[in-house]
Amino acid sequence: MLGARVQLKGWQQAAVAFGSAFGALLDPRRADLIAALGETTGNPAFERVLQRMKNSAEGKEVLLERPRVISSQVSHAWDMPQNTFGAAYAQFMGSRNFSPDDRPPVRFMDTDELAYVATRAREVHDFWHVLFGLPTNLIGETALKVIEFEQMFLPMCMLSVVGGSARFSEKQRTLFFQHYFPWATKAGLKCADLMSVYYEKHFHEDLEEVRRNWGILPCPDPKKRGV
Repeated sequence: MLGARVQLKGWQQAAVAFGSAFGALLDPRRADLIAALGETTGNPAFERVLQRMKNSAEGKEVLLERPRVISSQVSHAWDMPQNTFGAAYAQFMGSRNFSPDDRPPVRFMDTDELAYVATRAREVHDFWHVLFGLPTNLIGETALKVIEFEQMFLPMCMLSVVGGSARFSEKQRTLFFQHYFPWATKAGLKCADLMSVYYEKHFHEDLEEVRRNWGILPCPDPKKRGV
């Protein structure tokens, strides 16, 4: 994930950002393009996240130890007891046949420190799915991008919300803006600074307890609310 950095001049950065945005809109499955867009447009946002992490005791610990969400470092989640955060993460990944090793490397950040912050933001994405109880379909991913925007103010997140909602069917669009969007807006503002959390040290804790501790508001089931 912390791949070789590529230093870009201003016009090169703009070209990569434009090309990535255009390509991602044509094929939203291109994780590499979405990643490049986030890096080339997100430097100021990652700077702010870095400063917040430095101002937090737990965030500072993350920056010092630089944990990675890769198989070799998070495999102990599969050994956690039922109802723990770690077990919930393991079930989420296993039921979808996901691997934590599948994310593209960070390439376009200015410093090693910012590259790690961008890597961390990318790698904790699945933890956030678990905590907020969001599916991995188009609606769930778009809702999570609303929360990510409120947590980090990354332009790419807002662009993803716009692009994702443009691909909705009429029924999906109604469901998203009546149910998911209002909830995500509230949830993203209510919770703690989630980039300053050392998730791996909380795998053994009860899922509902960590949700309470971090101010997490799980997504209500739209079927139960009659949406």
